Amino acid sequence: MTKLTLGAHPFLLGFEQLERLVERTAKSGNEGYPPYNIEQTSETSYRITLAVAGFSISDLAITVEDNQLVIRGRQQDDDEGRLFLHRGIAARQFQRSFVLADGVDVGEAIMENGLLHVDLNRQVPESVVQTIQIRRK
Repeated sequence: MTKLTLGAHPFLLGFEQLERLVERTAKSGNEGYPPYNIEQTSETSYRITLAVAGFSISDLAITVEDNQLVIRGRQQDDDEGRLFLHRGIAARQFQRSFVLADGVDVGEAIMENGLLHVDLNRQVPESVVQTIQIRRK
């Protein structure tokens, strides 16, 4: 019995890239830090919120690479001359990746009370009906 992958299904023409996209997402290395929420704010918009307490705006970078939203955080090491009796707040770097569908654009990013909000907007394509003429040979 032959294993049929999603991208090779005969009714899904032109979706070969979908399987590669799923594999890339699985390998993105997202661990549980920092915690985040994804909410739908309207019919065509979403908001990703990351808890980035301790990070300043200059410690964060947001990029879109091949339909993948990547949010990176790297804190500057300012521990020189400090003696910690207990250190429970980790100053570690992170990278969070989110795959964006075609037509989803990144809007604005807002930092508020230790939360980073990234707004996404989905463009609704117009419905197009195309009639194909059949000719005789």
